[in-house]
Amino acid sequence: EVNIRFLSSPDTMQGADLIILAGSKSVRDDLLWLKENKWDAAIERHLRYGGKVMGICGGYQMLGEEIHDLLGIEGTAGSTQGLGLLAMQTHLTEHKQLKQVSGVFKQGGATFSGYEIHAGISKGAALLTPLLQMASGEQEGTIPEDGQVLGTYVHGIFDQPEACLWLLRWAGLSEVQVIDKAALAEQGIELMADTLEEFLDMPQLEQCCQKFYPFVRKTPSL
Repeated sequence: EVNIRFLSSPDTMQGADLIILAGSKSVRDDLLWLKENKWDAAIERHLRYGGKVMGICGGYQMLGEEIHDLLGIEGTAGSTQGLGLLAMQTHLTEHKQLKQVSGVFKQGGATFSGYEIHAGISKGAALLTPLLQMASGEQEGTIPEDGQVLGTYVHGIFDQPEACLWLLRWAGLSEVQVIDKAALAEQGIELMADTLEEFLDMPQLEQCCQKFYPFVRKTPSL
């Protein structure tokens, strides 16, 4: 069983197996908020007791040693010390990465797909142990040898069943039931269509459309 909670205070994270730092449009400001609210100490304590931490996009940048925004891309120009959990530094640039990506996890070969949208370039020793092998040939993200922390720029990385299974097992879930989100979405659309067909008076609706919008063509039944 997987329980997902959105937390605003570290006091409510007791018993968590995995902490996910999500994306941000103001990375340095949000990082400062985390520190002011004692999340840095809570995350360190979480790791000491064997928990896992994952950073996605802006959250990935926060896990590094420093974030530099010398051009003031996201606010006041300057640099901010990161959480120091990954040996890397990020420089924010004017050029924003925006692309669809796919590939496999370096460990185990599970497939993934998603997209990148970020204004930062990360470099450092942490990237010598990449998380993902892109279909383009590039390597992306990082998972250090101790396996407790990982980071990636890929949004939607949980969407593919294989990728979700890999990540849940990494987080410590021993028995995982694979769920196909695409199949669930299709079932939802079919259920909506069946419900409309059962309860909506289509002939009357078409009459109303013809009365007020005479250019509307008569549509076939669902």
